[in-house]
Amino acid sequence: MAEIRLPKNSVIDKKAGKIFKAKKAKNIKNFKIYRYNPDNDYNPYIDNFEVDMDDCGPMVLDALIKIKGEHDSSLTFRRSCREGICGSCAMNIDGTNTLACTKPIEDCKGDIAIYPLPHMPVIKDLVPDMTLFYAQYESIKPWMQADEPNNPNQERLQSPKEREKLDGLYECILCACCSTSCPSYWWNQDKYLGPAILLQAYRWIADSRDEVTAQRLDDLEDPFKLYRCHTIMNCTQACPKGLNPAKAIAETKKAIAARKA
Repeated sequence: MAEIRLPKNSVIDKKAGKIFKAKKAKNIKNFKIYRYNPDNDYNPYIDNFEVDMDDCGPMVLDALIKIKGEHDSSLTFRRSCREGICGSCAMNIDGTNTLACTKPIEDCKGDIAIYPLPHMPVIKDLVPDMTLFYAQYESIKPWMQADEPNNPNQERLQSPKEREKLDGLYECILCACCSTSCPSYWWNQDKYLGPAILLQAYRWIADSRDEVTAQRLDDLEDPFKLYRCHTIMNCTQACPKGLNPAKAIAETKKAIAARKA
């Protein structure tokens, strides 16, 4: 029988963890937050923070900022825009990958469990290591590739219909919520590009101004890079921007098949 060993310090220590009380608070919400510090030789653990909801903003990010400012300054997480634009505060909240800045606390019933994005190495607490994710993004050459225009002082024009093809693609903020919700990406992320990167790849395939469509399709025609997608649809359900990576992947497969017809 095969034996699978988990990495060192990967199992949550259920006996560790602290409870941080909210003093003189009547309207309390409990936040159970994953903690991990690689500088210590400890397993991850869960801290419980009581937050006074009468003195807190409406979003989960508001609570995290309050916890860091009032309870434990060592709590580590990424955040920037607070408007669902930058993707920095992506994490697993109440069992779903989403953005802390756009996740209303009132949508979560009972205690709120907060973990880093799943199946990524953890740098500290709620901060995942995105190195591989960004390397995959770079691999698709996410920029327009075209010869110099005849008139460098004139824009590269698109018709309204050509521009419309980019809707639902350009809005991706690379938060990785979709990719880290995908079982195929969990088990094959060293080879499979994942929903977010494949959506970004199709964004350039669909762009009428780009002139290397054939080369882009050649690069993606691979048993793992593209075809490891099994249309599970977790990606579409998880996207906090309401995009449909599964459709973009299907359109890429159709474009490759059309070349062989």
